[in-house]
Amino acid sequence: MSFFTESSALKRIGALIEAHAAPVYAARNVPFAQFAYVLTRPAPEPGGKPEGAALRPDWRAYPCSLVKVFHLFAAQLRLEDGRLSPHGELDRAMRDMILWSSNSATNYIIDLLTGTTGDTLLNDAEMDAWCERREEINRIFAGLGWPELAGINLNQKLMDDLRYGREKVALDRSAAGHNCLTPIAMARLMHEIFNDSALLPPARLAVIRDHLARDADHPERGRGIYQLLGYLGDALPRGTQIWSKAGRTRWLGDDRASFRRHDTLRAILPAGQEFRLTVFTQGEAIAEDESFLPAIGALVATELSRA
Repeated sequence: MSFFTESSALKRIGALIEAHAAPVYAARNVPFAQFAYVLTRPAPEPGGKPEGAALRPDWRAYPCSLVKVFHLFAAQLRLEDGRLSPHGELDRAMRDMILWSSNSATNYIIDLLTGTTGDTLLNDAEMDAWCERREEINRIFAGLGWPELAGINLNQKLMDDLRYGREKVALDRSAAGHNCLTPIAMARLMHEIFNDSALLPPARLAVIRDHLARDADHPERGRGIYQLLGYLGDALPRGTQIWSKAGRTRWLGDDRASFRRHDTLRAILPAGQEFRLTVFTQGEAIAEDESFLPAIGALVATELSRA
């Protein structure tokens, strides 16, 4: 069971995505099993399910910075139920976590959500209590009951390289290991954000949407840190409205997390066609390719524009 229904029109576009991607993977000697996507568009009738198509939607993969959308959603849930207190530093961290993909901002929010800090070693009893508190982020999303979230893990902080102290101990002790997401989990969260989820009032959903918005004319648009250049929104037609969050890793000293490039996108084309696309990739030659994801975004836009 999924939040979308399969569509022959989107399955046709999905086949074109696969036909484009498979030879690129082959030319770079990267297994094509390390490619996945979920493509959806809004339901044709009010109140209906979105239409969609997917390849390997349940692939459990290291998610890079896509987990930050989950942290933003969790922070808004906790602000709404009063278990998190609003303050200026939280606002700044939520913005920078998404806009600039700041790991420091993300880790500040994780500390607030879980009542933990990552630093020096703890004794066994203290470490047990620490790990239990850190599981709060997983409990937040497990409590939603969405079947698409099966198998995800959100209990690790975001790091630029190896871990030390209690963060290393926690990773070694975690049954799930590193953070992981599936394309379908990411797509479901984007669906909730942009389809007026009943979990949050409109004002809180608006905060999330505003943080995810990307301006193709932004002064920093040409820098990778703005997460358009080299990602799905890079080559969309001028005038397209874009909301997105990307993630990328190079070498992190750990093969379980190195060399990924992912993106999750909502786009409204100039003529009004809307689509949402989540793509996961793995492999050094793909992760370093600045043209791969933009070509997929452009392909979907072209095909939907012809419909």
